[in-house]
Amino acid sequence: MKNYKMLIEYDGSRYYGWQRQPGRETIQGKLEKVLSLMCQAEVEVIGAGRTDAGVHARGMVANACMDTELPEEEIRAYLNRYLPDDIAVKEVREASPRFHARYNAVGKTYCYTCCDGEVKSVFDRKYVTRLEEKPDLEKMLQAADLLKGEHDFRNFCANPRMKKTTVRCVDRIEITRRGSYITFTFHGNGFLQNMVRIMVGTLLEAGYGRMTCEEISAVLESKDRQKAGPTAQAQGLCLVGVDY
Repeated sequence: MKNYKMLIEYDGSRYYGWQRQPGRETIQGKLEKVLSLMCQAEVEVIGAGRTDAGVHARGMVANACMDTELPEEEIRAYLNRYLPDDIAVKEVREASPRFHARYNAVGKTYCYTCCDGEVKSVFDRKYVTRLEEKPDLEKMLQAADLLKGEHDFRNFCANPRMKKTTVRCVDRIEITRRGSYITFTFHGNGFLQNMVRIMVGTLLEAGYGRMTCEEISAVLESKDRQKAGPTAQAQGLCLVGVDY
């Protein structure tokens, strides 16, 4: 039995997120099904995180303990042969027996893409969130400075019954515009359920002039989810990479 580390990318449009769910199509479920067939035994795949329904990934990391004599390249080839076209395994490497994709992760990078052009996007509509208004970039950058650093992000979490600590450190927030496309890039030591999407929704509210910097500071202090901005749509979000 060996432990293998995998680098995975996927289009999450038609999936109910990463985590396996009975009767639903999920990324974890698809990977486990193919690997279990390959090994002729049940295989559990552990992901670095649990992306939501409709969210994509370019750099998801996972690990699985498997009893197989196949070399790494053939494991990757087998996976890519039998996985659907919207999931690809970019790399398979034997890892330390103690490597755990989730517990050993020390940082993650997410990217969220919006478009505020006058004409709707056709070919990237599954990966970009269309905005009905044009946000002010400078106002969003000012608001982003308030979210950087270590805070209790309980009010930026979709799970009101979260029992573990909700303190996280977000050390980088970049917001850039290229034409009608606006990209938000977040890096931190970890993110809560829907946290990135709620931060994007809050920053957009600041960009629209509907939230001031003072109100955003108050949101962090209040720990009240209702005072933060709305949860941005799923399709604009992509997990770019995981740090170890």
